[in-house]
Amino acid sequence: MASKDKTDRLAVLIDAENTSSKIAGSLFAEIARLGEASVRRIYGDFSAPGLKGWTDTLTRYAIVPQQQFAYTAGKNASDITLVIDAMDLLQSNRFDGFCLVSSDSDFTRLASRIREQGADVYGFGEQKTPESFRQACSRFIYTELLPSEPSADVSPKPVLPGSPPSAAIPIIKRVLADIDGDDGWVALSTLGAQLSNLKSDFDSRTYGSSKLSDLVKKTGAFEVEAVEGKGIRVRTRKLKPKNKTDS
Repeated sequence: MASKDKTDRLAVLIDAENTSSKIAGSLFAEIARLGEASVRRIYGDFSAPGLKGWTDTLTRYAIVPQQQFAYTAGKNASDITLVIDAMDLLQSNRFDGFCLVSSDSDFTRLASRIREQGADVYGFGEQKTPESFRQACSRFIYTELLPSEPSADVSPKPVLPGSPPSAAIPIIKRVLADIDGDDGWVALSTLGAQLSNLKSDFDSRTYGSSKLSDLVKKTGAFEVEAVEGKGIRVRTRKLKPKNKTDS
């Protein structure tokens, strides 16, 4: 993802009946690369046994459930509620983009309408998703490409205060790898913003540093350089090849 001065505000709307809860961690890690998930809502009948996985996941990722009881077979009140909410959020003009998480072609017109308004639409669904919905999105990401479990560096488990600087290396490397920069260099300000998107409780003081720049230097795993007129930039330290010795 290219570096930007402004972090996009995103509304994440999840169709629970067409999305597995197993990808939740990886889904929000992917969304963090796109911007800030300011709104996180999920739609479905959570009294149904098939959605228990989502019921157990909501709190971990601060997802607000929109309960819709299935009073009549064949009528999908959840889809209708999702569309109504999406249009209300769109008309608020507070969001740069929408993440529609579903494999249902019923959201094709919604995606097109949002784009007509000038906002980006990021679709997330299985490979079986009809082409009409995929093409209506600004970008479509197959959920099969997302790991079923979040990696350790994006786990929602908090890091205890007093942790060594080395404990921050995995998540910093993850963010640097996700951002496109010239020769691997990334502005410190961009790094800080993306760290917050990926892990909301990230704080350099947890690792014994008052500033992010100090933490990055203390790890010893990154190169830090001050560029006149552009501030500080960071990149992962490149390992020097070992010299071969004659046996």
